[in-house]
Amino acid sequence: MMSAGPVAKKKVAGPVPVEMTDEALELIAARFRVLGEPSRLKLIRALEQGEKSVTELMAATGLTQANTSRHLQSLTQAGVLGRRKEGLSVIYFIADPGIFELCHHVCGSIQSHLTRNAKAIGI
Repeated sequence: MMSAGPVAKKKVAGPVPVEMTDEALELIAARFRVLGEPSRLKLIRALEQGEKSVTELMAATGLTQANTSRHLQSLTQAGVLGRRKEGLSVIYFIADPGIFELCHHVCGSIQSHLTRNAKAIGI
């Protein structure tokens, strides 16, 4: 049996890893938990084009007022979104634009995974 040789590892660009405290890891896990809800991802996607009122977000996502408000509150508390008052309306915006880079990496990773699986089964 022939050896295929050493497996090349992909280098991942990014900051040099540092040791993290348990508290820091909990904060990271909390951010991922906030993003683990599809309705919240819909709201983030709706805000990619710019700030919107709650009414506009409801129309863009199809969520009820109660669900929209609940998810907006979670995203705002997590620091992903910001909000401001404009007359009687509350306007939401992306407070952490790095969220788009994170989503881009996750989507790219999922697409690569699906492509590899499709090739493996001959699709």
